[in-house]
Amino acid sequence: METDVKIVEVGPRDGLQNESRPLSATVKARLIADLADAGLREIEAASFVSARGVPQMADSGSVMELAPRLPHVRYRALVPNARGMEAAIEARVDEVAVFASASEEFSRRNINCNIDESFERFAPVIAMAKTVNLPVRGYLSCAFGCPYEGKVSDHAVVAAARRLLEIGCYEVAVSDTIGIAGPGDVRRLLASLAGEIDKGDTALHLHDTRGQALANVLAGLDAGIRTFDSSVGGLGGCPFALGATGNLATEELVYLLESLGLATGIDLPRLAAAGLRIAAELGKRGDSRVARALMVSGSLPSINAEGLEASASPDNTVRQTATHTTGAVS
Repeated sequence: METDVKIVEVGPRDGLQNESRPLSATVKARLIADLADAGLREIEAASFVSARGVPQMADSGSVMELAPRLPHVRYRALVPNARGMEAAIEARVDEVAVFASASEEFSRRNINCNIDESFERFAPVIAMAKTVNLPVRGYLSCAFGCPYEGKVSDHAVVAAARRLLEIGCYEVAVSDTIGIAGPGDVRRLLASLAGEIDKGDTALHLHDTRGQALANVLAGLDAGIRTFDSSVGGLGGCPFALGATGNLATEELVYLLESLGLATGIDLPRLAAAGLRIAAELGKRGDSRVARALMVSGSLPSINAEGLEASASPDNTVRQTATHTTGAVS
C-alpha cells in the first residue's frame, strides 16, 4: 500500500530498553509480530549493545530468530561498534542504526566518549555495512536540548547531522531526547537544517515529556518532513528526564495523520491492541489515550482486555536515573 508518511516503530527497542521488568524473547517477538500484523513496515526490533549496560536487549539475537520474516517488513537494529555490527549481520537484520549526539556532555555520559570519538567508532560499522549492503540510519540525540548542557545550538545540530550523512547514513533522525521542544523550536531547527540537508533525508524522533509531541509533528509536516519515529503505547523515554512519560505513542501519531487525510497503511485497532498487550506484560496501563478510548468503546480486535486497566501501575512514568548510562538513548 502506498503511504503518504513513513512511521518508524521503535517500541521493541527504544520503548523496552529502559524497562526494569524483564521480558522473554518470545514476548518481544510477539510484540514485533503484532506490530507487523497491524501494518507497521519499519520496525526497530533489536539493539546489539552491551548486555551489562542494557540488559533488556541482551537477547536481541534470540528475538530476531523468533520474529516473523514477512514481505515488506524491515527490521532495524541499533549498533554501537564493530562487535555489535557482527551480531546484527548474524541476526540477519535488514538495516542498522548508529547514534551520535549534538551535545558533547551527553555523548560522554551516554556512550563514554566525545562526539569526535563516537564518529571514529562508526567508521568500521559503516565499512562493514557497505560490504553486506545494509543501509545505515543515524540518530542525533539532544537536538533540541541536553539535560547537562541545556540549550544546544542549531549550528551544532546541523554540523552533526551533516556529518552523519557524509559518513554514509541515508537518513538522520533528529531527536528530542528529553522532550523539551515546542513547535516553534521544531520550525526553527528544521529551517536551519533545510539549508544543509534534504528534507527527504530528515526524520523526527519525538518524546512527549511536556505533551508537545503531536504539535511538533504538525510543525514537522508543515516543514515538509514525512518520516516520524514513534513507540507503541508511548513506551520508552529518556532516563535522564524527570517525569518523562515516554516516546510519542504510535497510536496517537496514526490517529493524527489519518485525521489529516494522510495514508499510513496501519490498522489502528490492531495497533492499539498490540500496545495494550505489551503494557499488560509490563504491568502498566499504557500511555496511549487513543488505545484506551478504543478499548472502552469495544473497538479492539481479538484481545482479552479484561484486567488490563486493573494491571496498570499507578506510576507510569520513566524513573529518574541520573547516573544510569544506557549507551543507547535516542
